[in-house]
Amino acid sequence: MKLATLKDGRFLVVSRDLQLAVPANDIAESLLDALQRWPTVEPSLLARYRSFDEGTALGSFAFEPHNANAPLPRAPQWLDGSTFENHGRLMERAFNLPAADYSLNPMMYQGNSDDFIGPTDDVVVPADSDGADCEGEIGIVVDDVPMGCPRASALSHVRLLVLINDVSLRAHAAREMKTGFGWIQAKPCTSFGPVAVTPDELASAWHDGRVHLPLRCERNGEWMGQPNGREMTFGFDQLIAYAAYSRPLAAGTVIGSGTFSNADRAAGSVCIAERRAIEMIDSGEPRTPCLRDGERIRLESTDATGQSIFGAIDQRYVIGSRSRD
Repeated sequence: MKLATLKDGRFLVVSRDLQLAVPANDIAESLLDALQRWPTVEPSLLARYRSFDEGTALGSFAFEPHNANAPLPRAPQWLDGSTFENHGRLMERAFNLPAADYSLNPMMYQGNSDDFIGPTDDVVVPADSDGADCEGEIGIVVDDVPMGCPRASALSHVRLLVLINDVSLRAHAAREMKTGFGWIQAKPCTSFGPVAVTPDELASAWHDGRVHLPLRCERNGEWMGQPNGREMTFGFDQLIAYAAYSRPLAAGTVIGSGTFSNADRAAGSVCIAERRAIEMIDSGEPRTPCLRDGERIRLESTDATGQSIFGAIDQRYVIGSRSRD
């Protein structure tokens, strides 16, 4: 099942090929409302989704990603992990960072969840000197998770998966990391692909708490990388159990995988900082510049047949200011 939210607030069920949509506000006021009442509303949403295949979808219209907001325009909580050891080790070597222990607990931070942006919205950055970057990743959206949820049952709480650009401002990241209090200025609004999908949409590519699919990143139309999510060091089951150790997680909480990264360098990168780290390791200095005003990033994950799963994030980075909608 594929679900979306338009900028005008309409909650939609979207066809598997992302071509058509039908309203679903009569079933749930919003995606967040649906997540909070999932056992009650899922059968009706699923019936509407199947109506596309049955040729009985009433009131369908063309689904236009540029009209889409983030599937969850706001969420109770946004937790992002850093779960690809290869990415972490590259950053440690390049920037002389302390070595993390990937045999224990995942790294995770709490970001801003009050203003997610849509797949074609501009990423607004205060200045070119902020060192704007992209980070391609996949996230999960959970229902209510009880405090102390064990790893063994954690994946039963995963309701949806989403495509994410975890926007970063590198000029501020190192300074804020050193404070030990987490990121504020280094993390602008996070952007999402146009649809959220139920795990069954990934078929066999969703197993062991990981997404076994490549994530392609392009900068201004040029290939940057296509790493696969299978090399995630900690699975989403571990991330849920870690986050819920000392508190419950509200329905609608989004948990990110962190930047996709593979040991094979031929996979490239979905994050400029990683590419710069490789350049520093190889030649002693970075050559790839951070994103500047007017540049464009595209992120997309496709299945074995080439079908887009979440739709694409395709957005410009622009200098300016942003107010909440």
